Amino acid sequence: MWLLYAAGSAFFAGITSILAKCGIRKADSTAATAIRTFVILIFSWLIAGAAGSLNQIGSISGRTLLFLVLSGAATGASWLCYFRALQLGDINKVVPVDKSSTVLTIILALIFLGEGVSFQKALAVVAIAAGILLMIEKKDVSETKSGGRSSWLLYAAGSAFFASLTAILGKIGISDVESNLGTAIRTAVVLVMAWLMVFITGRQNEVRKIKGRELAFICLSGIATGASWLCYYRALQEGPASVVAPVDKLSVLVTAVFSYFVFGEKLSKKALAGLILLTAGTVAMAVL
Repeated sequence: MWLLYAAGSAFFAGITSILAKCGIRKADSTAATAIRTFVILIFSWLIAGAAGSLNQIGSISGRTLLFLVLSGAATGASWLCYFRALQLGDINKVVPVDKSSTVLTIILALIFLGEGVSFQKALAVVAIAAGILLMIEKKDVSETKSGGRSSWLLYAAGSAFFASLTAILGKIGISDVESNLGTAIRTAVVLVMAWLMVFITGRQNEVRKIKGRELAFICLSGIATGASWLCYYRALQEGPASVVAPVDKLSVLVTAVFSYFVFGEKLSKKALAGLILLTAGTVAMAVL
């Protein structure tokens, strides 16, 4: 069943990117992230209550709580980078870079969780990495180095780094607690971090400036993220992180399809080849 949960996580994560892009066209990305987190917090605690797991709060060990908090902090950092990148760059460029966390997650899972990687899976990882590289234009890299418009690439890379830490820390923290409750606790940490960033950067007034239509999309993206998280951490609890993470990253395929119809963003032949390679490598990771 964990494979189905991982696939569900990928689907909802793909929708999240589209809804979020609609919600931050003019809205401040940091303020939007804080609002989304509040929506997810309500959603996740309602699900945890419905699952009957709230009575387990008192029995959570200090070690488990520590890793859940660290995982939540890494998620918050990843989000702040990710939605800033979405605001600055094309969604079809940002998402693949963010999904490069797959490769780092597999490496970290091998080092810290002892999850073995076969020769076939190693080839799949190479295919995923090659696909990501094909989807990044040379001009994006050169503009980033020169401080040009492609600063989104730096934010997207930061998002990928913190996302990989989230998966490893989450895998450790979720092992001794019901997944819905673990997700709810993590979300509370992300909420605190997101709103701290709002006040530290002086963006609190930006919250009031968000228009009704954008606010609706931000809230919908929060619900989609909540659904993705619930699926993702249930999959992490039951399956290996080195496989769950790649399957979850199939959301890039969902995002590419929706971005074409919603934003009219088209992939170049090179980027399309990269997407096919990325998808093939991800599928191989799931079945090998």
